[in-house]
Amino acid sequence: MNLPGAEGDSTTAEDRPEVIIITGMSGAGRTQVAKILEDLGTYVVDNLPPTLVDKVVDLAFGPGSSVDRLGLVADVRGREFFGQLVQSIETLRASRASVRIVFLEASDETLVHRYEEHRRRHPADEGSGLLDAIEHERELLSEVRGMADLVIDTTDLNVHELRDRVVDALGEDEAANLQVQVVSFGFKHGTPRDADLVMDVRFLPNPHWVEELRPHDGRDDQVREYVLGQASTQPFLEKFKALLDTVLPGYVAEGKRYLTIAIGCTGGRHRSVAIAEEIGRHLEARADVPVFVEHRDLDDQ
Repeated sequence: MNLPGAEGDSTTAEDRPEVIIITGMSGAGRTQVAKILEDLGTYVVDNLPPTLVDKVVDLAFGPGSSVDRLGLVADVRGREFFGQLVQSIETLRASRASVRIVFLEASDETLVHRYEEHRRRHPADEGSGLLDAIEHERELLSEVRGMADLVIDTTDLNVHELRDRVVDALGEDEAANLQVQVVSFGFKHGTPRDADLVMDVRFLPNPHWVEELRPHDGRDDQVREYVLGQASTQPFLEKFKALLDTVLPGYVAEGKRYLTIAIGCTGGRHRSVAIAEEIGRHLEARADVPVFVEHRDLDDQ
């Protein structure tokens, strides 16, 4: 692969060609993400067989080209060629390119609904039905998902929310190598599918059973003081913060671009919200990574 800077020159990290691999489950929003990236000035090639990745990258960043960021959509539509995607990504990462993998997914129920709504045939359907096709595709994509820098679960996202998520993550080059999202959630609503780290805080006393606290949420002072004032809270926070302070530099060193930390309680209203806010403040104080705090289930009470 003949990329700029490949002959041992002084090319800096900022000068390296940027390649974004867009992949994931069929029906999860790959096409929409590709359109968003095009709007952001990225040159996007859809449905690219993995065997052609090297050639397209060389052409895109060759002499006289004005392309500075390339998006490649690769998925099971490539059929027999798709199995070579992992090898193509590894080869690309070994070059002078800066590579990011965006993986789109959604729940089985959501994917079934989307396919039935549009009456399309699933590309992995070999005659055994839609659910079997989705399960088979998850198996095919498992290795690539494990390599992903950013996993976006589109189950509960509308097109505007998806655009906001993509723009926040990929719209501008950040000085930091890692972006952190802290998400509070309720286990009764399901665990976030795109979480990298999940912390269960249901061991803390539940403000739901305190009548005057029940109508409020973890952002309110009285609930926050209750949660943070428990005897077990501060020892837990000290150890959890120390853990994050230990692993974050490792993620940066390994080139991970996005980290989602999910903090859950029963309903996602009190304990998880208060702890997520506290962890967000701690990480923001580091000043070396951008931090976003989201409370997924506050509106589902």
